[in-house]
Amino acid sequence: MINGYAIVGKIDEAKRLFDEMPERNLVSWNSMLAGFVKCGNVEDAFGLFSEMPCRDVVSWNSMLACYAQCGKPNEALALFDQMRAVGVKPTEATVVSLLSACAHLGALDKGLHLHTYINDNRIEVNSIVGTALVDMYAKCGKISLATQVFNAMESKDVLAWNTIIAGMAIHGHVKEAQRLFKEMKEAGVEPNDITFVAMLSACSHAGMVDEGQKLLDCMSSSYGIEPKVEHYGCVIDLLARAGLLEEAMELIGTMPMEPNPCALGALLGGCRIHGNFELGEMVGKRLINLQPCHSGRYILLSNIYAAAKKWDDARKVRNLMKVNGISKVPGVSVIELKGMVHRFVAGDWSHPESNKIYEKLNEIHTRLKSAIGHSADTGDVLLDMEEEDKEHALPVHSEKLAIAYGLLHLDSKEAIRIVKNLRVCRDCHHVTKLISKVYGREIIVRDRNRFHHFEDGECSCLDFW
Repeated sequence: MINGYAIVGKIDEAKRLFDEMPERNLVSWNSMLAGFVKCGNVEDAFGLFSEMPCRDVVSWNSMLACYAQCGKPNEALALFDQMRAVGVKPTEATVVSLLSACAHLGALDKGLHLHTYINDNRIEVNSIVGTALVDMYAKCGKISLATQVFNAMESKDVLAWNTIIAGMAIHGHVKEAQRLFKEMKEAGVEPNDITFVAMLSACSHAGMVDEGQKLLDCMSSSYGIEPKVEHYGCVIDLLARAGLLEEAMELIGTMPMEPNPCALGALLGGCRIHGNFELGEMVGKRLINLQPCHSGRYILLSNIYAAAKKWDDARKVRNLMKVNGISKVPGVSVIELKGMVHRFVAGDWSHPESNKIYEKLNEIHTRLKSAIGHSADTGDVLLDMEEEDKEHALPVHSEKLAIAYGLLHLDSKEAIRIVKNLRVCRDCHHVTKLISKVYGREIIVRDRNRFHHFEDGECSCLDFW
């Protein structure tokens, strides 16, 4: 009954029944814990987990899955250490949750250690574990290792194929994605709607307009899959980034469903890139009405106004954010060194080595200015302020702090790997290219959209993203 209530989402009824039980065995505790996990109720799940008089591997796996699925990867990795300390032997479900946590953090070292643990303890690398490894390596910036694992898998289901294709997409390897799509069909695995999201995303990352439109057109005619709003959204993003804003609007008008905020957000982003103030204003206002609690919509519309030098309108949007109690999502960048994940936010002074980090930032700024004559790109700074003030606001973005920390501690032959929760701004993207050239370093940044591989002053996105 507890399981039944949890499956249909009636967690309060499940908890009431659990509380009324005269005796509780381990199965009943695990059932209630699984119910909280299914509902994404992290606090109640951990509270119950802490109260359990005894735990088995199912209990630990449920709590690990809860942390991994609810965006708490650090907690998942810490819990695994506790699990091993009390002598509980991990299972397939354990490593899948942990690989997901490593993928979320971009924690390559931890992922490599976990892969070694899987091999040493002879945990079967079946389609589930193999797919989790492919996903982890792809999201940690090691697409070559993701490919190795994928090629070694004896059984590949549609999820495995989708995962490697999506991995190629976020790295901008569109030709590889197309090759894998062809191999998938030759292997007798039928693509599904997720496959086409991955393929359309690959086209979008490479700016391949014709290929993306052809894929959308052939979904229903050749594969019997009716495009969903996500597929249209990918093509709208592709058209908008390429500056084909009228075509993007036409596609929105012909969609058999209402465009979702993601599709409209892609169009708004295109308006920002290509300076279409009139369309951007219309779409931005519509998005704010649809998502009044989404900070990014206000900020993008404010940017569009600022770019058009309509400062009063930009301030009105900012004031509306304050009135509605909306705050900007802070930029967070993480870097892993020797198994430790270091977290930075913009203007951060909380790190114990902050003084050294800011000294390194000053050195970077001086060296770039003397070697290349670099000055800050202030185009993404939001407010009507003096250029000198804008330049002062840019150098402390979170990814610059993480890069400085990496330069301080990583060997010159090691790549600097960073994961950021937001899109990399234009100035940080430009500065990172320059750092890769002046310091002779490979820098890999994963932002919320894709990977950027910086080397010798160039980026793998070719500045399209």
